[in-house]
Parts: sequence; structure tokens; C-alpha cells
Amino acid sequence: MEKKKIHFDNMKSWIWIFILFLSLIFILVGFFELFEFENPKLNKRISAIGFFLQVIYFSKMFWYKNYVQWNKKGVIIRINSWASKSLNFNQIKKTEMVEKKLIITKDSGITVTFDLNEIKEADSQKLNEIIVKNTIANNV
Repeated sequence: MEKKKIHFDNMKSWIWIFILFLSLIFILVGFFELFEFENPKLNKRISAIGFFLQVIYFSKMFWYKNYVQWNKKGVIIRINSWASKSLNFNQIKKTEMVEKKLIITKDSGITVTFDLNEIKEADSQKLNEIIVKNTIANNV
């Protein structure tokens, strides 16, 4: 059986920030009708384009079966599931890899476990490194 990859998305990508910013401009221009056009429906279409760009932005998590999105504050992990887990780095007490399972312990004592048996070894290591690196940076 072929091991599966994880799609990693560091939220610092300027392309996605630009798309989100552009969508907000389209929504505001269309909603407040800042420009008068001959066709009065054009403002609604501009606003609809803005909402469509936001749908694309916020749906990218569902394009991949295994997805990790992070920034300096936290991480969203979706492994072999449609449901994702959201973790704040400053609430993580400990992480460990035991028998291809990533076990994350929060300050509150709650443990979150991800089964990485079907995931490529390099991607499992990268996920662990992202969590450890950002947890240390936020808890210093």
C-alpha cells in the first residue's frame, strides 16, 4: 500500500493573502455600489465574485484528504478524516511520536492523537517538527 502525503499550508503565502484581500475589495465595491455602471446588476456580480473568491480561500482545506495549515499562533490538522482539530501552540505542553502515532498533550491534560500509519515518514516528521518548533517559540 502506498503511503499518503500531507498537504502543508503555511498561512504566510502572499498569493492567498492577496486573494482574500481582493475578495474583500470586490464585496465592498459591490455592496456599497461605489461605482455606477450602465448595467445595475454589475455591482451584484462584482460582489458575487468577491464571495466566490472567499469560498475558494476557505474551502482549500477540503481539497486534500490530509491537510495541515498553520501560522505562528496555531495549527489545524486534518488526517484521514473530514473533521479537523485546531490547536493553539501556546496550549501545547508535550508532543511525542509513539508507534506512528502523534500524541499531543495540552496544558489542560487533554491528549489529541493522530494515527500516522498511512502517512509518509517524511511528512510525519515534518508535522512533528512544525508543532515542536512553534510550541517552543510560543512558550519561551
